[in-house]
Amino acid sequence: MFEAAELGRKISKKDFQAQLPELRAKLLEAQLALQKSQVPVVIIISGVDGAGKGDVVHCLNEWLDPRGIDTQAFWQLSDEESERPPYWRFWRVLPSRGRIGIFFGSWYADPILDRVHGKIKDAELDAALKRIMFFERMLVDDGVLLIKLWFHLSKKAQHARLKDLQKNRETRWRVLPTDWKHHKLYDKFAQISERAIRQTDSGEAPWSLVEATDSHYRDLTVGQLLLEFLQQRLKVPPPNPPKPKVIPTGKRFDKGSITILDHVDLSQDISDEKYRDKLAKYQSKLNGLVWKARRRKVSSVVVFEGWDAAGKGSGIRRVTQAIDPRLYRLIPVAAPTDEERAHHYLWRFWRHLPRAGMFTIFDRSWYGRVLVERVEGFAKPTEWTRAYHEINDFEEQLVEHGIVLSKFWIHISKEEQLRRFKKREEVSYKRYKITEDDWRNRAKWDLYKTAVNDMVARTSTEFAPWTLVAGNDKKVARIQILKTLCDHLERAV
Repeated sequence: MFEAAELGRKISKKDFQAQLPELRAKLLEAQLALQKSQVPVVIIISGVDGAGKGDVVHCLNEWLDPRGIDTQAFWQLSDEESERPPYWRFWRVLPSRGRIGIFFGSWYADPILDRVHGKIKDAELDAALKRIMFFERMLVDDGVLLIKLWFHLSKKAQHARLKDLQKNRETRWRVLPTDWKHHKLYDKFAQISERAIRQTDSGEAPWSLVEATDSHYRDLTVGQLLLEFLQQRLKVPPPNPPKPKVIPTGKRFDKGSITILDHVDLSQDISDEKYRDKLAKYQSKLNGLVWKARRRKVSSVVVFEGWDAAGKGSGIRRVTQAIDPRLYRLIPVAAPTDEERAHHYLWRFWRHLPRAGMFTIFDRSWYGRVLVERVEGFAKPTEWTRAYHEINDFEEQLVEHGIVLSKFWIHISKEEQLRRFKKREEVSYKRYKITEDDWRNRAKWDLYKTAVNDMVARTSTEFAPWTLVAGNDKKVARIQILKTLCDHLERAV
């Protein structure tokens, strides 16, 4: 594969300078057009040491309008990054729609380095590459233009480049100790890098190999490739946004069919005395387990979903009452902001993941994509149907990192919901809780019920199962939630 990038191609300084002005003008024109089209662009800069990747990054920032560029350099993990799942460091800096993100280093670096140094086997490398493929496909499906550039030098050319840089006092600093270590492992690097490129070279996110022996040829080639990718994308008509408040039809919304929720026993109740005893017991136990998890740097993520007026708020309060306020964070999820809409829908949840030993509660969550966005028509069928797989992958990454993930759906009967709605309207300090949206959503009870059934059936996995909470009696629900959290944390710590 790399032989195609070892042909000794060069371009004179005169020809380079002659072609550059027009190229820069066209690049700026394409960048402006993409900004107007709200297309996010991610440019991956990868390749062998000494190939001039840093110089290319400088060129792109000079040739393009830097106000529309975010340059991200991924090197050593920070403490903040090491305490979260590996992909957190990438998700949090993805460019918003209309901006260009230059990623100097990327999600390819660690799998390749780990395999070269024998930290992982081929099977683990292939699993990492499979996750990369899924991640990139998810970005592309969301409208990202993904441009992957691999800069190549032959072993002989790399040696000469490192020697030249080291001889010059002004460039000596650019040669890192790891560069020479990697040079000694050049053949292994080449073999494993070729495997990674071959397995992740796809139609929607192809690799472009750039011969980097001659800097003028390298830089001009990058500019031409970038222009070609941008112009090709501009020819693609923008997707039509889904029209809100259009209810999809079809078998998935059969009215009156039996669902998973019909098997939740809503007749359960508990006496006040027994409730007080159990509440004190499990809140005390949860407090101790959260502190133990803190000492052992075990994080928790808790998701609360459920019907309007199901008791999510009161359930959350019984949980937070048991936890030191310094250890938890509550994330209330409402309609996305303009900033959040400018990213993939999972972006706003990735960035709220807790540091090691912390406890984060989501009052509603990423499941909005397959619930309200599905039922209300805010997401296209192609978007919410692929979301099940995207959510499962997201949650699997959390659990693989050691995060304790608990997911609660609080279920109540339609009659109980109506009773609570009316009570909220009657009590002055509860009136703010009832809105027109609540009544509108209630009218679509059967549609939501079917959506919940699909959600549970397709995202209750062995690593992240759903807990269906019987919520007609709020006291029963609170005890079930507290006991489940204690069980989950106890197994983890």
